[in-house]
Amino acid sequence: MSAALGQSGPAPSAAAANAQSGQPVSYASVTQLNGLLASLEATAKNTQADLVKLRIEHWKTSSAGKKDALAAVDSIQRNLQGTLPDIISELRTSPEDLPGTFKLYRNLDALCDVVGSVAEGTQQLGSKDEQQALANDLSGFESARKQLAQRMETISAAKEAEIVRLREDLKTARAAIPAAPPAKIVVDDTQPPKKPAAKKKPAAKPTTTTPTTAKPATGQTQAPAPQPPATKPQ
Repeated sequence: MSAALGQSGPAPSAAAANAQSGQPVSYASVTQLNGLLASLEATAKNTQADLVKLRIEHWKTSSAGKKDALAAVDSIQRNLQGTLPDIISELRTSPEDLPGTFKLYRNLDALCDVVGSVAEGTQQLGSKDEQQALANDLSGFESARKQLAQRMETISAAKEAEIVRLREDLKTARAAIPAAPPAKIVVDDTQPPKKPAAKKKPAAKPTTTTPTTAKPATGQTQAPAPQPPATKPQ
């Protein structure tokens, strides 16, 4: 239980929280949250003072029991002084942020468990004043947790209704957009279609033949070629 009290995520910036909020928050919602957080802060302050007054070392129990009780008290004090104020500050920046609201609820749930365990030990081993003080503190945390649960339910229902409305608006807007007419293709049939140009055949290349000399048949001699007449000298 004490380990759960020390867990806390990184605090978002104010700009990021405002961006998450989207729509403006109503005055009634802010007023309700401020009242819840003010009561919670008062309970946290009283609890810190009441835990300091506990005399756990005087309890008639074992050393292990006293050690566990002191560890639980130390865990509660660290949560009330560090983790809880940081979460409250984040939620004030973005009052209707559901993740931030649930984060506070989860922290309160852990606080109720650990404060409840210390209050139970006080009922058995502490004085009457200690018993009454811790009982009042536990009641304050439980009341804040209950109010926060109701607030989460209200915010969730409002956001769901807003999503439904936006979907209907989008559907109506799409239906109002006129459909684009289909594209027309114009065919001009007043002129006959042109025949495709005939492809020219490539010119045939001339073939060259090499003259051959006839050879005499076997057993025949080739007649000598006639010689031109010799000219007599004058």
